[in-house]
Amino acid sequence: MTDTKSKEARSRNMRAIVSRNTVPELQLRKALWHAGCRFFTAEGWQGLKGTKLTGSPDLIFPSSRVVVFVDGCFWHGCPVHYTEPDDNRDYWKAKLERNKARDALVTNELQSQGWRVLRVWEHDLRRGGFETVARTIRGMLEGFSD
Repeated sequence: MTDTKSKEARSRNMRAIVSRNTVPELQLRKALWHAGCRFFTAEGWQGLKGTKLTGSPDLIFPSSRVVVFVDGCFWHGCPVHYTEPDDNRDYWKAKLERNKARDALVTNELQSQGWRVLRVWEHDLRRGGFETVARTIRGMLEGFSD
């Protein structure tokens, strides 16, 4: 199956994809805030500490040493939802492998610094999953996990 959009239209679509403050991220933040969990974003942490935390986690809970990443199904190769694009397969395969390798390095680096790392798939946040994920995170913050 070939792309139904022109190269220019597809390029515009891809450029418009944001990596920060996505809808799933914002909804998770809202659920956590309502659950009484206070956190920093990567930008807030950098503003406070003057340094970036490895990998720029989406949520940072410094007192519990917990960081959370919300991984998009396409960009991080979700085993449930990732489908390989029909066009430019070699590029996308290499890109996905680089993303997965970077994710593993970031996780290992943060763990070696004493952080507990939680990676949440974007699809886990759909259809009311925000509250479930928020409970899991809250459990980690309290020293245990659901």
